[in-house]
Amino acid sequence: MKLSEILKNADKPLISCEFFPPKTDKGEENLWRCLDELRSIDPAYISVTYGAGGSTQNRTKGIVTRIKAETGLSPVAHLTCVGASKDELAELLADYQAAGIENILALRGDAPEGMDHFEAAAGGFSYATDLIAFLRTQGDFSIACATYPEGHPESKGGVADDIRYLKMKQDNGADCAVTQYFFDNDAFFRFRDDATKAGVTIPIIPGIMPVTNFDQIVRFSAMCGATVPDWLHAEMNPIREDLEAVMARGIELAAKQCRELLESGAPGLHFYTLNKSAATIAIAQQL
Repeated sequence: MKLSEILKNADKPLISCEFFPPKTDKGEENLWRCLDELRSIDPAYISVTYGAGGSTQNRTKGIVTRIKAETGLSPVAHLTCVGASKDELAELLADYQAAGIENILALRGDAPEGMDHFEAAAGGFSYATDLIAFLRTQGDFSIACATYPEGHPESKGGVADDIRYLKMKQDNGADCAVTQYFFDNDAFFRFRDDATKAGVTIPIIPGIMPVTNFDQIVRFSAMCGATVPDWLHAEMNPIREDLEAVMARGIELAAKQCRELLESGAPGLHFYTLNKSAATIAIAQQL
C-alpha cells in the first residue's frame, strides 16, 4: 500500500521501522528474523536504507523486493542522488515499479567514503528536492523525504533552512517527512510548529532511536548532528558499561518520549532499529 494511503486511512498513530542492508549472509538471516518478530507490532511500513555513499543499492533493491513478495509488509526503498545519473535512477525506478514497489524515501545522501563533501554524479542530481521532482515524472510512487528538527549538519542557516527545504520538498511532490532522530521533544515541537507556519502541511513523522548502547549513540550523533542532551549523559554515564542496564533504561526513556509525542499529535513513530527488534517491540508494547 502507498504511504499516502497508509497515512490517510490510519485510525491510530503509525509505527514504522528502518533497516539497513547487511553485508553478510548471517546479517541477512538476522534481518529476516527481526522482520518476522516485528510482525507482532504490525508496522505500517518497513524502510530499507542505502549503505554509506549508496554502496548497497543492489542489496537494498533485493531486500525491498523480497519484503514485497514474501512478507505482506509495505516496503519503502531509500533512494539517493549519490553516484547515479538520471538514466540509472530511471532504470532502477522502472525495476521497482515492475516489482510492485510503490514507496520511495528520497534523500540527497552522504558523500561516499573518502570524500569530504557531496558531489553530484555526471548527469545526476545535487539535491533531494530535485530528486523528488524527478520521481514524480517516473511513475505512480508515494514519496517520503527526510527532515532535520535540529538542523542538517551541513546547513549554514540552521533550522530555518531545513524548514525552507522541507517546504520545497513538499511542493515538489513529497507526501510525508521522516525526521532525523532526536532526544529533546521540544526541538521537534518547535520545528513542527514553525514548519506549519511556513506552509508545510504534509505529515512530519518523528524518528526515534532507542538507546541500547550509549557510546554508539554518542558516535552516531556526532556524525549526524543530533544533540545528546546533558540529562541523557547524566542518565547513562553511571551505567554505560552495563549494556543490559543501558538497554532497559533506554527503552524506558524512549517509551516516555514516544508517549509525549503521540499525546501531542505526532502522526506516528519511525524507529531506527539498527537491525534489531527487541527494543522497538518493547517500546511499542508499552504504548
